[in-house]
Amino acid sequence: MRYIRYAFLAALGAVLIIIALANRGKVTLTLLPTPLADLLQLNYTVDLPLFVVIFGGIVAGLLIGFVWEWLREHKHRATAARKEREVHDLERKLKREQRKAIASGQQDEVLALLDNKS
Repeated sequence: MRYIRYAFLAALGAVLIIIALANRGKVTLTLLPTPLADLLQLNYTVDLPLFVVIFGGIVAGLLIGFVWEWLREHKHRATAARKEREVHDLERKLKREQRKAIASGQQDEVLALLDNKS
């Protein structure tokens, strides 16, 4: 399985290198359209190879997707944390009740059943 992963990564790397070599031409990126940039006095341009723009767009899309998904799943993580705290509190209460029952010498039927299971 490890060799299949290495073969896939090598093939992916070869494809990315071929794409980069085929798209070495320079492109000019501007921050704003020319009329708006002139109005705001914010003329920012940069010349980059096309493959940098392509790969940068892919990376930016992945990062935006990861952040979006992380924000979307926040409610599920919060619910899981709340349930985990609830379980911890109930386990602590159960142990306290078991200690009280042992100290008093009498056990509840439910607690006796729980002791028999564990």
